Amino acid sequence: MHTCKHLIFGISLVLVSVTAIAEQTFSSDKADFRLDTVAEGLDHPWSLVFLPDGSQLVTEREGRLRRIQDGELQQEPVSGVPELEASGQGGLLDVILHPQFEDNQTLFLSYSHKVSREGMTTRVARAKLDGNQLSDVEMIFEALPRGTTGRHFAGRMEFDRDGNLYVAVGDRGEMDRAQATDDDAGGVHRLTTDGEPAPGNPFSDDSSVNDTFFTYGNRNIQGMTIHPETGEIWSHEHGPRGGDEINIIRAGNNYGWPDVTYGIDYSGATISDKTTMEGVTDPLHYWDPSIAPSGMAFYTGDEFPEWQGDLFVGALKMQKLVRLSLENEDVREEEDLLEGLGERIRDVRMGPDGAMWLLTDQSNGKVYRMVPAE
Repeated sequence: MHTCKHLIFGISLVLVSVTAIAEQTFSSDKADFRLDTVAEGLDHPWSLVFLPDGSQLVTEREGRLRRIQDGELQQEPVSGVPELEASGQGGLLDVILHPQFEDNQTLFLSYSHKVSREGMTTRVARAKLDGNQLSDVEMIFEALPRGTTGRHFAGRMEFDRDGNLYVAVGDRGEMDRAQATDDDAGGVHRLTTDGEPAPGNPFSDDSSVNDTFFTYGNRNIQGMTIHPETGEIWSHEHGPRGGDEINIIRAGNNYGWPDVTYGIDYSGATISDKTTMEGVTDPLHYWDPSIAPSGMAFYTGDEFPEWQGDLFVGALKMQKLVRLSLENEDVREEEDLLEGLGERIRDVRMGPDGAMWLLTDQSNGKVYRMVPAE
C-alpha cells in the first residue's frame, strides 16, 4: 500500500521567447494557421513543459532532458536524470512542473525502470532544476508489481487545482491487470507531491484496493489535461484495434477495460462483446478505427478566438491533429488537421504565448508552434 500530505495550487508563467522557422500554411474550418519550427533534431521527444523564464524543457524517450533557450535547442542535456530503461515503449516519458515551481524549482519526471529478473515498471521522480542539472532527485512513486513486457507504461501526469498529482499507469500489455485493484497497473493514481496517497482518495477505506488509486480499468492513457473551467482532469487512452477513448477522470470510476471495449484484439479476435455495462463509465468519445491518440490540450489562448474551448488531440498512427468542438461534455464537431504533414504527433500543449505547441515522434523529432497564418 502507498500512504499522504497536501499542497496549495498556484503557478504563473511568462511569455515564451522563440526564434522559429516559418513552415507551410494550413486551413481549418474555422481558421488558417501555419506551423513554425521551434526546434528539431530531437530523438523521439515525448513531453514538453514551459518554464517561467520563457524557455522550454523537452523529454527524449532515450533518457535525455533537453532545454530550448531563446528558440535554440541546447546541445548539452540537463544532467541528473534518474536511471531508467529505454526499451519497447518505455523510456523517459512525461515532465511536469510543481504548482509552485517559481518558488521551489521542483519538477516531476515519469519513466520506465528495470530490475533484472523482476522486469520493468513505471516510476515517478521528483527533482529540483538548478541551471542545467537536476538535484535532490527522489523516486516518489513506483507501480507494482513489475511486468515482463515493454508495453503500456502510460506515464502521463497532471495536477489538479488542489495540487494533487495524477499519474497514469498502463495495463502493461496484460489486460486483466486493469481490473485488479491490488495491482497498480491499469489506472490513474492520485498523489501528494511527496508521493503519498492524496487526501480523500476514493478507496482509502478499502484495504483490498491500493490507496493511491483514483480510477481503474484504464488501458493505456497517453493524454491528460485539466479542463480550464471545471478543473476536472480529462484523459484519452489507446484501445486495441479500435476503441481509443476520451474520458473524464472521476473518483472511483471503472472505465471498463477489458470487460467493455469498442475495439478488437490485434489478432482480430473478440476481446469483449460488450461496449457498455452497469458499473462502468462510458467514454465521452471514441475512435474506431484507432488513431493512436497522444497528447491533449484545451485551447485557451487569444491567437485563435475561433478555437476557444476546443480540445486538441495528437495522433500517432493517423499522423494528424484532431480538433474537437465541445458543448459541456458532448463532442459537437470533429475536424482532422495536419493530415498532409506526415508526422506522428506525440504531445500537444497550450503555450503561455497563446499558441498551440506540438512534438513529433521520430528520430529527428520537432517542436512546432501553431500560429495564425498571416
